[in-house]
Amino acid sequence: MAIQQLSLNQVNQQMQECIQNCLDCHSICLNTVTYCLQKGGNHAEQAHIRLLLDCAEICETSANFMLRTSELHTRTCGICAEICSRCAENCDRMGDDAQMKACADMCRRCAESCQRMAMATA
Repeated sequence: MAIQQLSLNQVNQQMQECIQNCLDCHSICLNTVTYCLQKGGNHAEQAHIRLLLDCAEICETSANFMLRTSELHTRTCGICAEICSRCAENCDRMGDDAQMKACADMCRRCAESCQRMAMATA
């Protein structure tokens, strides 16, 4: 029984971390959209902006699913991990830019925690 309880606490801790990562990623992606539109050029390419918005949206959705303890949160986390990974790669392509690096790093952290949640069995 104690082992099951420890496992449940560990899952809850991982979920709380994942929720926070999703919320942080949602925020930085929206901030990065504004930054990219102001910067222009490659930063403002339609595909790049769309990916940032997709990432922000799925991160918010995944956080909401986990906050509600939806039975489907593992599925939203799975797609969230995929989109966050794509967004990180895309941000990395923008060159040596502090905002893009911060966004890519946050997307990677979110992707990693969402992947753990997607693989968790409840």
